[in-house]
Amino acid sequence: MIKAILVFNNHGKPRLSKFYQYFNEDMQQQIIKETFQLVSKRDDNVCNFLEGGSLIGGSDYKLIYRHYATLYFVFCVDSSESELGILDLIQVFVETLDKCFENVCELDLIFHADAVHHILSELVMGGMVLQTNMSDIMARIEEQNKLVKQEAGISAAPARAVSAVKSMNIPQQIKDIKLPDLPQAIKDLKF
Repeated sequence: MIKAILVFNNHGKPRLSKFYQYFNEDMQQQIIKETFQLVSKRDDNVCNFLEGGSLIGGSDYKLIYRHYATLYFVFCVDSSESELGILDLIQVFVETLDKCFENVCELDLIFHADAVHHILSELVMGGMVLQTNMSDIMARIEEQNKLVKQEAGISAAPARAVSAVKSMNIPQQIKDIKLPDLPQAIKDLKF
């Protein structure tokens, strides 16, 4: 089972953190700090697996990570997970982010955090891997984007209606009616 998914930059600033086991906020911050210290001091040419830190569960848990440019993608997992399977999952996650953001960078994770969390929730939920097929994941993301665009159209409808009424060819007297003055305006109206 996946215990946590962490993404941080080369300076240890967290850009994404998702915990699938409860830890209070202070403990989460300590786990992120300890994980960064463990992962960042390793050479790029060594294995991408190491025992979990003392805070995340010690030798019963593993940290599986990949370092891409300025970002570390770290999955904290228990001993039941396959190291190579998790490395593949990290690769699928990064490639999906690349497709969604066209060459993903740290700023995409900052300014599109909701989209990143949505992508992650398509891959992993409750610490269990749901989907690793990138075309299925992209199909779900495109469906979500269509819904967002439809909702944007619905929420903009009242503004479009007011704009349409203002541009209609109606006598100025009717356009100038204020709602509280409506009964008096109706009495004064002459056709």
